[in-house]
Amino acid sequence: MSSDSTAAGRKAPPSGVHPHLGLALIVIAAAQLMVVLDGTITNIALPSIQADLDVSASTLAWIVNSYALAFGGLLLLGGRAGDLFGRRRMFQVGIVVFTLASLLGGVAPNEELLIGARVLQGVGAAIAAPTALSLIATNFPEGKPRNKAMGVYAAMAGLGSTVGLLLGGILTDYLDWRWVFFVNIPIGIAILAGTRVLAEGERNRGSLDVPGAITGTGGLIALVYAITRGGEHGWSDSLTLGSFAAAAVLLVVFLMLQARTEHPMMPLRLFKDRSRSGAFLTMLFMGSGMFATFYFLTLYMQQILGYSPVKTGFAYLAFSMGMAIAAALGSKLISRYSARQIAAPGLLVAAAGMLWFSALEPGSSYATHLAPAMFITGLGLGSGFVPMTLGAVSGVRPQDTGIASALLNTAQQVGGALGLAVLTTVSTVAADDRLPDAAESLYRGAAEGDQALLARAADALTHGYTTAFTVGAALFVVALVITLTMINAGRQQGLPESATGGAAKEPSGGNPASPSGSTSATPTTAGAADGSVDV
Repeated sequence: MSSDSTAAGRKAPPSGVHPHLGLALIVIAAAQLMVVLDGTITNIALPSIQADLDVSASTLAWIVNSYALAFGGLLLLGGRAGDLFGRRRMFQVGIVVFTLASLLGGVAPNEELLIGARVLQGVGAAIAAPTALSLIATNFPEGKPRNKAMGVYAAMAGLGSTVGLLLGGILTDYLDWRWVFFVNIPIGIAILAGTRVLAEGERNRGSLDVPGAITGTGGLIALVYAITRGGEHGWSDSLTLGSFAAAAVLLVVFLMLQARTEHPMMPLRLFKDRSRSGAFLTMLFMGSGMFATFYFLTLYMQQILGYSPVKTGFAYLAFSMGMAIAAALGSKLISRYSARQIAAPGLLVAAAGMLWFSALEPGSSYATHLAPAMFITGLGLGSGFVPMTLGAVSGVRPQDTGIASALLNTAQQVGGALGLAVLTTVSTVAADDRLPDAAESLYRGAAEGDQALLARAADALTHGYTTAFTVGAALFVVALVITLTMINAGRQQGLPESATGGAAKEPSGGNPASPSGSTSATPTTAGAADGSVDV
């Protein structure tokens, strides 16, 4: 162990056993819960934020996308930073950045500063999430203690998504939307205070792929901006065309750098396997549809049906229930059936759920329309997470297992941002074709008591949302086609030990346990924590 493997004078015991395992697990699990929770807690507050800060319909999506792009785009870099500079140290840096960004978001007086705070939150999450998982490998010995820790950690992914929806509703309804950000401050401070019980691990040699991070993330931001601006200002707009051009240049440069850099952020060798590439692409399209589902359903329930934030949060329990059931079943079936056999029917079911949403009307019932559609959509998506996770890490070299797992979560975050940009544009254009400035008309009608204008605006916005759901169903069909044509029919027996932090003794140059901690606001790892996956 090198002399740099200490933090504040504490070294990890040679056996990896830490005298405060219980406290260490609480700290790591709390960090995971906070990062995951923030992916959904803001969704419930979006209508309140829009009304309070006078945010346009096209800009509103950036409050979600700015976090997803920073988180997904810098995830691999954050894991690598923990390997090079110390996992505990970088974990602390990530929590500090995330907590301060939450404070800035809570006091933001306008949409520009709020979006900037969301970007900083994404940066903090991209550092904290992968280093949190790698700290499990450092602090918990292999076998039952580490498996138990991984199970708790993974459970935070599923729990965080549901808690985020419910807590977001409660805070927005009874306090103010700003508390969906302020709530992170005491949690962050408590986590920082608890990091003293965490042992530091070994550091690896190498360097950060900063040029790759800048060009890759910059290219994605330019692409999302071009899509959203094109829908609002026209596709021939000079800034729209310039943004598309900048995105193309930056992404091409990114790929060139990844092919030539000694320590690339995204090793291109991982895409040589057709089935693994299929898993990445499938997750990209799954993320596209899933992010949009949360976004548009939240707006529909609060703006059209008049649900309170609390009622909206509880309404999502049908979605969470379907996803949890499917993830649990999928983790048990994966040892008997191939990834393709499990994921393909699930994607078909998810597409059917989206088509059900596309039939929504301004007065649709929760019991007979929303709840069943939510349940089967969640059931379909949950069926895909476990097989895609295993497909991403199947057959990779031990030192690449963590990066492969992280790339899958990056694909989900990036896909969600791109999909939301596309579907927001589709929704806005469809709504404005029926009634110009439909979102603004809804608020004006409510303020003036103009029931006729309210009805017209609700009809136009619902038409926009259902159009987006129809396109979302098509995205799931694309994911289905990719699954059927690219992913092989072989059975996967479970996650390799190194994917759960077991291969901590890999050759110099990268710790596979580190970047694999890139869990987002999804049950990807939560599903993998049950049954046959043995996490």
